[in-house]
Amino acid sequence: MTALENHHQLFETAIGVCGIAWSSHGLAAVQLPEKDRASTEQRLVAKSGSVGPADPPPVMAALIADIRRYLAGEPVDFSSVAVDLAGVDDFRRRLYELMRSIAFGDTTTYGELARGIGLIEPEAARDVGVAMGRNPMPLVIPCHRVLAAGKKLGGFSAYGGTATKQKLLALEGVHLDGGAPRLPGL
Repeated sequence: MTALENHHQLFETAIGVCGIAWSSHGLAAVQLPEKDRASTEQRLVAKSGSVGPADPPPVMAALIADIRRYLAGEPVDFSSVAVDLAGVDDFRRRLYELMRSIAFGDTTTYGELARGIGLIEPEAARDVGVAMGRNPMPLVIPCHRVLAAGKKLGGFSAYGGTATKQKLLALEGVHLDGGAPRLPGL
């Protein structure tokens, strides 16, 4: 593997096949399960530019183990994972850095994130939502912890949409409907 190539690895988790991609600079992408293994790999390769699967270096193997633990319901802090945000514009970079500070079990809103990076325009919350939809590494950049105004669920661009977002929040003890978690598939 040369320093300029991204590679990836798929792996089984409690919610299905996930994947990560990495470069010599750190994590380049995380892929949550799609409808099947081939779709998961295809989407991961498209967003990461991976040149192919490879055995992960030790730090990425440890991340795979942490993602498995997280998706099995264990609290995991991904904030120290080295990320490669090459090609990400300054707005998204600042936003993603702020999102990484949202702790396990905590939530915030699109508007609060916008204000956190100094945006006050009326469309700022919408711009945050658009940037989150382009998040290359969900879980590590925890966009599932960001809600719409009034603690409403908002959107989620991963396969399964808001149902997947609800599952991830429930893993962290966040229940927006006030009831017990609904965790189909876990």
